[in-house]
Amino acid sequence: MIGGGVAGAATARALCQTNVEVTVYEAHEDPAGQVGSFVSLATNGLRGLDALGCLPQIQAAGVDIPRQRMWSAGGHLLGDVPRGRRRSDTLHSVTLMRGRLVAALRDAASEAGAEIMTGERLTAVTETPDGVVAEFASGQRDTADLLVAADGIWSTVRGLLDQDAPHPEYAGLYAVSGVSRMDGVEPGVFNMTFARNGAFIHLATGDDEVWWSAQIADPVEPDRNGVSDKHWLRRTADLYAKEAVPSAVIAATTHLQPTVIFHAVDPVPTWHADRVVLIGDAAHPVGAGQGASMAIEDALTLATVLRAEPTIPAALTAYDAQRRPRIVKLLGAAEDNRGVKKAGPVKRRLQALLMRVCVPLIYEKATAWLYSYEPGEPQKAAA
Repeated sequence: MIGGGVAGAATARALCQTNVEVTVYEAHEDPAGQVGSFVSLATNGLRGLDALGCLPQIQAAGVDIPRQRMWSAGGHLLGDVPRGRRRSDTLHSVTLMRGRLVAALRDAASEAGAEIMTGERLTAVTETPDGVVAEFASGQRDTADLLVAADGIWSTVRGLLDQDAPHPEYAGLYAVSGVSRMDGVEPGVFNMTFARNGAFIHLATGDDEVWWSAQIADPVEPDRNGVSDKHWLRRTADLYAKEAVPSAVIAATTHLQPTVIFHAVDPVPTWHADRVVLIGDAAHPVGAGQGASMAIEDALTLATVLRAEPTIPAALTAYDAQRRPRIVKLLGAAEDNRGVKKAGPVKRRLQALLMRVCVPLIYEKATAWLYSYEPGEPQKAAA
């Protein structure tokens, strides 16, 4: 297993539960890696964690978020909907710090029998007739029946598998995130304001603590080198000065998380060879609040097909056939999601009007295909 983030750790847990010996090679010892801030798990991802036997640990590490409210730049309510679930679901979306999610999943993988090696960066992969050889910058070499590449959006294995594979490109958004101390924010609500300079997210996490993230639209990728937290905070405060609630949340900031640049990758045509397979962001960076949940779905599907199919090449073909239709459909939704966040003044006003009318009428029907997914459920072609 190359990569010990959400996808790698979840897949290691899933494979160990089917009596497969797994070694995870991960470059970063810190579970948060180079990405801070919080992530959300929708009910489809949470059901996957339940199948892996580690749902209670993840729920205990995060915050239960039953509802999502969407607001215009002027503070008008555009929609109030169930967060990451169907209205009938009693399982609620969970939001937690990425580092805590990865740490819990690594613990679960180790508990199941996986060996996790940190500080190892892959440099080469060679397939043989009956296996695969991985080489690392440290000089370490390892052989196995299968190499699972869970090495993220900047995947080394993607390029080794296909020299013409697409590369990540700046998506026109970056996120400045922080933690504030203030009262008056209703718990259990994921608030998203479609502000003038990008979406602003905030939620209460208890003890008057508020997590926030400003997803700033900018056609030019910002340079993060040598930029202080003080500068990021001042710049973000200026960009959201005209939005009352975001401005108040930013003003109450106690500390910032690392600034994150959003990247997008064109659809990846090649997900596998005979002994190598891409999963998670290495195969399909989806965004739209579904990255972690899709990685967990990948993990369970891969473990299922490896158990069901007579050979590894047949299993990887089945994995591709089962996962690709769902991912293709979600990629379209993710692109629409980015477009809403980057809208200019005129388009933003039109979107707000449409959302106020349409969200109460069609939101749940439009998202039912996403949240109703059950682990191991075969997927039909995208509509």
